[in-house]
Amino acid sequence: MKILVNAEPREVSGLTLSEALAELGFDSPAVATALNGDFVPRDSRAATALQHGDRLEVLAPMQGG
Repeated sequence: MKILVNAEPREVSGLTLSEALAELGFDSPAVATALNGDFVPRDSRAATALQHGDRLEVLAPMQGG
């Protein structure tokens, strides 16, 4: 299905948020996620279903000094 990931169109086969994150390479436990503008806690990702056209925002911590 097609979804927007950080404002870029992407095709994913995962049906849940956790499956899509793994497929997209966001496997760090430190990422934060929002689906259609709503924060999704880490422990809710496996139960959060995706639908065609959803907007997913993924934020990862940045290193630097």
